[in-house]
Amino acid sequence: MSFLYPSFLWAIAGLSIPIIIHLFYFRRFKKVYFSNTKFLQEIKEETSSRSRLKNLLVLLMRCLALAALVFAFAQPFLKKDDKVRVGEKAVSIFVDNSFSMNGERQNIPLLDIAKDRARDIVNAYTESDKFQILTQDFDGKYQRTLTKDDALTTIDQITPSPAVHQLSQIINRQKQVLKGDNQISYLISDFQKSITNVEGWQDTTMEVNLIPVQGVNTRNVAIDSVWFVSPVPMINQNNALVVRLHNYGDDDIESVKLSILKDDQERPIGLMDVAAGSSATDTINLSITTTGTHQAEIKILDYPIQFDDSYFISFEVAEKINILSIDEGGANRYLDALFKGISYFQINHQNLSQIQYQEFDNNQLIILHDLRSISSGLASELLQYIKAGGKVLVFPGANADLNSYNQFLSMSGANTLVSALNDNKEVANINTGEFVFSDVFENNNRNLKLPTVNLSYLISAVSSVQPFESIMSFRDGNAFINKYRIEEGILYLCASPLDETKSDLVRQAEIFVPMTYRMAISRTNPEQISYKIGSDKFVEMENKAGAGGDVTYKITGKKEFIPGQRNLGKKMILDVSNQIVEGGLYDAVLNEQKAKTLAFNFDRAESDLSFYSNSELADQIKTNPAMSVISQEQQAGINVAISEKDQGVVLWRWFLWAAIAFLLIEALLIRFLKT
Repeated sequence: MSFLYPSFLWAIAGLSIPIIIHLFYFRRFKKVYFSNTKFLQEIKEETSSRSRLKNLLVLLMRCLALAALVFAFAQPFLKKDDKVRVGEKAVSIFVDNSFSMNGERQNIPLLDIAKDRARDIVNAYTESDKFQILTQDFDGKYQRTLTKDDALTTIDQITPSPAVHQLSQIINRQKQVLKGDNQISYLISDFQKSITNVEGWQDTTMEVNLIPVQGVNTRNVAIDSVWFVSPVPMINQNNALVVRLHNYGDDDIESVKLSILKDDQERPIGLMDVAAGSSATDTINLSITTTGTHQAEIKILDYPIQFDDSYFISFEVAEKINILSIDEGGANRYLDALFKGISYFQINHQNLSQIQYQEFDNNQLIILHDLRSISSGLASELLQYIKAGGKVLVFPGANADLNSYNQFLSMSGANTLVSALNDNKEVANINTGEFVFSDVFENNNRNLKLPTVNLSYLISAVSSVQPFESIMSFRDGNAFINKYRIEEGILYLCASPLDETKSDLVRQAEIFVPMTYRMAISRTNPEQISYKIGSDKFVEMENKAGAGGDVTYKITGKKEFIPGQRNLGKKMILDVSNQIVEGGLYDAVLNEQKAKTLAFNFDRAESDLSFYSNSELADQIKTNPAMSVISQEQQAGINVAISEKDQGVVLWRWFLWAAIAFLLIEALLIRFLKT
């Protein structure tokens, strides 16, 4: 047996006090006068013997009671092992406040149970110990130690949060704060499989205790993700919007109601069946009739977990698409007729001798046609424009200087033009899997009249530096139009001139019109229509203020704040970090004008409610002696469990009860033992 405060044992010397009092008190005599003492001798001897026994028993009970009190204050304990902790302790308590903790056990939210466990842990330690209270939020206020009272107050203030972190990140966060020899960590969580990654954790400098707080398995269907089939939503067309639902439960779910809220009108989509543990998709045909910002909310009805039943999206349809045609011999009437027939397209012309490079960035597509050569200056400006996200379509001139063209193509990492061919050739293959021609033709096998040429340039078959796709090819397999991805932009290279005397492409309207139209609106990367709260800390958007000067964007919506900002010329990077904690639609505002609408959704990692059982957790941590699992039975008396874990088997309560028992026996002896 060991003692937490052995110095209290000096008080055992106090046992001499009742002994001394007893000895001196019972040696006092009192004179009693009797008229006749003939029969007193026998009575005196009998009474004296009983009185002496009673007094000794009373003395013994008093000494035992005092000794028990001394032992109780010295706090004796029996060592279970050699890990008894003595001195001030640094205790970190993580309370999982993610959305999965909104589940219930016996109609009590798991978060409330977790907070009760945290309070019990704090109360199991002394006033001199230091505490850290940590949640999924990772706020700066949690990165410091607190007194016992402050820790209890902080626990009371914990509320559900959309933030989600892996448990390994939680433990690392705790280690940053805890100091000293007695570092103790408690992780109170439902231990979802999606965040529990403690297997193989080998750091033994800090004791880690896992406290599972789990409810019964609950059904949950979530809107997992939403995306457009086309990389660019298009006006006056039915844009296919794919919605994927996932069933995280163990039972098949039937007739999940799916709807969409757009333009303040909710439209039902239908009913979906989702098999247990699997996903199902449905397609919404979204008609877009106006340019500008569009937003929508996709919804399902599912109970009881509801944070993942809505999915917000926001996307842009350009107000005006600008096309720049660079030529040498005059405008092409087919290009003019094509783009001037659509109101939101604007085509402008520049002669090769009067190019204004500063206007390149204002255009979504630059078309080079009928140029004899490409100067080094133009090549450099075009390459810079493409890398920044622009698109260039090249139709070489009939008498092209291949050296100048190949200088530009080589700089771009594209295939070069080998030689001119004056043979009659026919286009035989169209890549309908690429965006330019995807979903253009109702029947891909129908007899389309494909372009024919009498002049073409052989595009090198040597592998290019940049990845490319064939848009159209000749019957002999050589390329007619290739697409090259160059950083954030696109280069389209045609093997023939745009001159109608050399190629009849411009007269094949069902090919030329959708091809050029889609090249103008295409993107290398699809527009991000939603962001994930907690994960997507940065938002990239077009800089409506331009490259110069100080500008300040602010975010408005369910919360208003000024994000961190980085001006990159054409682009603006907004740092929203952990400012957004609620799903919904937010506006990026510049000078009181809405610049862009942003859609934020909760992380779906919390949708998967499957968790590790106690035995599974024990298997994960069996290689680390510093980690342990506190079972449900131990949690019922967690104060005692912690004391026994840190101090062994605590005995002071037993000595306190013994002291009370001895005093009670003393009172009974005095009252009922007759002398």
